Amino acid sequence: MAAAAHKIGLIVNPIAGMGGSTALKGTDGAAALARARALGSEPWAPARARRALARLAADAGPVSILTAPGLLGADIATAAGLEVELLEGKATAETSAEDTRQAAVALRDRGASLILFAGGDGTARDILDAVGSEFPILGIPAGVKMQSAVFAVSPEAAGQLAALLATDHDGRIAFREAEVLDIDEEGLRAGRLSARLYGYARVPFERRLIQNPKAGAPAEDATLDGLCREVAEEMAPGVVYVIGPGTTTRRVLRHLGLEGSLLGVDAVLDGKLIGRDLTGAELASLVEGRPARIILGIIGGQGYSFGRGNQQIGPAVIRAIGRENIILLASQQKILALGENRLLADTGDPTVDALLRGYIRVRLAPGRSTMMRIDV
Repeated sequence: MAAAAHKIGLIVNPIAGMGGSTALKGTDGAAALARARALGSEPWAPARARRALARLAADAGPVSILTAPGLLGADIATAAGLEVELLEGKATAETSAEDTRQAAVALRDRGASLILFAGGDGTARDILDAVGSEFPILGIPAGVKMQSAVFAVSPEAAGQLAALLATDHDGRIAFREAEVLDIDEEGLRAGRLSARLYGYARVPFERRLIQNPKAGAPAEDATLDGLCREVAEEMAPGVVYVIGPGTTTRRVLRHLGLEGSLLGVDAVLDGKLIGRDLTGAELASLVEGRPARIILGIIGGQGYSFGRGNQQIGPAVIRAIGRENIILLASQQKILALGENRLLADTGDPTVDALLRGYIRVRLAPGRSTMMRIDV
């Protein structure tokens, strides 16, 4: 393969994703980070960055990564067997948002063609603040909140797109302006989803490799409400139902006379709420050795089933419950708005992603469903 035409910059937010499995909705702020660590949460970013870099190396051949020392990038790139060109500075045991911003400016000034970063919406905002809206960036999805449109659909997709740019001698890669959203974490923890447009970033674009921004929920309608009533009435005795976040699944709970957590994951057994806003470990314990099912909505505009905002329903829980026991709910308007017959899954475990791949039933209305393909 031809030598790389462009230099790829790398930034890894080493704490990104820590709040997902522990139901903290992110780790913005020292208190939330300390709480995540106390609960034993592990960051997603290092492993997901390694996956992206492995795909980059496989597709682009010899490529040099320009990055900061230590946890911000050099450790991961070196472990991936890539040639590393270091920015000035020293490796530290802890990193901050200011370290991210300084690294982004240095990458831009040292001639990187792209900043490939592993993190979530907060990392995207920090980098946008540092380099502005005209400098190309691309997110490896590794956070809890990834509603911005700067992220690839998976770590491998990020590596594939970075490789296309790295070997693009003829300027064929298209770019687009992508929304960066500002999510209020404190509001999330209190059960309120508050998002605003923070700005626009320039990203390399290949339709199937880049996620769309999250779309707002359509107005409530009687059809969707009837579907949720039907699902509630079908719940079998002795079965644990894991209820994912969102307004659609919340309707199922309300038809049972229950008030769950709008943005958390709850559990129901025999018509009673047996767990509210559960962590991944709590869910795994609840379903162990018991018949169980998962009820999930689909993220509007993006089509994600697993891996965005519901990381508590992690690989161990999905394996224990089984693909055949997943119930997906969506309005027909939401499905049509996706524009293609595919959903996405990004659980953090490639073997579980592969388990989910293929056609699955999506229920649209009482007595009506469609088959859609889950891609990873």
